[in-house]
Amino acid sequence: MPPTTIQIIAAVIFALSIIHIFSTKYFERLAHKSTKHSGLFHLLGEVEVVFGAWALILVLIMFSLSGKIETIKYINERSYIETMFVFVIMVIAATRPILQTVMLLVKKLSDIIPFKGAVGFYIVVMAFVPILGSFITEPAAMTLAALILSDKLFSQEISKKLKYMTLGVLFVNISIGGTLTSFAAPPILMVAATWDWDSYFMFSQFGWKAVIAIFINTSLMITFFYKELASLKIKTTVSDREEIPFGIVFTHFTFLILVVVFAHYPAIFMSIFLFFLGITHAYQQYQDRLMLREGLLVAFFLGGLVVLGGQQQWWLQDLIVNMSSGQVFFGAIGVGAFTDNAAITYLVSLVEGLSDEFKYTLVAGAVTGGGLTIIANAPNPAGAAILKNHFEDSSIDPIYLFLGAILPTIIAGSCFLLL
Repeated sequence: MPPTTIQIIAAVIFALSIIHIFSTKYFERLAHKSTKHSGLFHLLGEVEVVFGAWALILVLIMFSLSGKIETIKYINERSYIETMFVFVIMVIAATRPILQTVMLLVKKLSDIIPFKGAVGFYIVVMAFVPILGSFITEPAAMTLAALILSDKLFSQEISKKLKYMTLGVLFVNISIGGTLTSFAAPPILMVAATWDWDSYFMFSQFGWKAVIAIFINTSLMITFFYKELASLKIKTTVSDREEIPFGIVFTHFTFLILVVVFAHYPAIFMSIFLFFLGITHAYQQYQDRLMLREGLLVAFFLGGLVVLGGQQQWWLQDLIVNMSSGQVFFGAIGVGAFTDNAAITYLVSLVEGLSDEFKYTLVAGAVTGGGLTIIANAPNPAGAAILKNHFEDSSIDPIYLFLGAILPTIIAGSCFLLL
């Protein structure tokens, strides 16, 4: 069936939004040069605004061409569960009680391993926290890792190369680190129920390979940047402020666990989140500023991606399904890097009669390519939102991110294909 006019327009808009993603650095530079329109250029330079803004343009075009009823129907048929979940988990995971507890855990683990100081700290954050994502979900792990890196590492005078390589490895490790279970990684969630992939299956087929890849990636980073990391002085004490009572810490982790358990039921986890906001207001002395603004921007980004991505099925699904089992691995990496890896696995899960080999290579490729761009994996925008202020012009250059993620992507892919 030939594509409709709306589908063609949506494909063009989607392509323009991808170009916009790679142009945010340019808009930020314009913002610094312009006085009259600096605010507009700053807005256009915000990565989190890109897909939401282009989705709005698509919706306005749909209103004019298809009418109110069809447009509203299309918007209502999209699933925004992942968008809402990432927002909620990002805000909860970034609270002081949870962050300080994780920092304490990082400190204890870094004291145990043979490497000390900044090197040991780096190993724990880059390897153990991504693996933790298989249990607290990838968005939560990304939020925690990015906040710790922002406070302890990126806030120091480190090289540009170390920043981008760390970001690339973090994105890749988080993307594959959620494969030890069937509920933590967005691309796995899209197929787990349909293909009957439980957590035992995930660990036996994906998880242990991901762990090996994560430690190889982290070890290479230590090898390449040992001298620079060893020269850093990282303060690993959790806080100079008032000690947080155990009851407050326990309550926050209870909220976090409940949101993870009910991740598929937005009415429930949003209700839990509203209750959580009430608790944080009642005990403000144990809180820092909640990351509501950052979380909403990330949700706006992901929501726009949902609206735009829904009109890409006509070409995206056929492109992937018509590949052979050998081709689909690299196809999922390439296409997923620019369309979101969860969208790839979801669209293919709608097709019946796929071989087990095709399913494995598809998902392996989708998670392997999850670190190549900011849009490749749903948690990436959360990490970018937290860390971007440490980069030039407060903007992450997508080209440098891509280059920083190439080597860990190759290593992750090799582990999934060869082990």
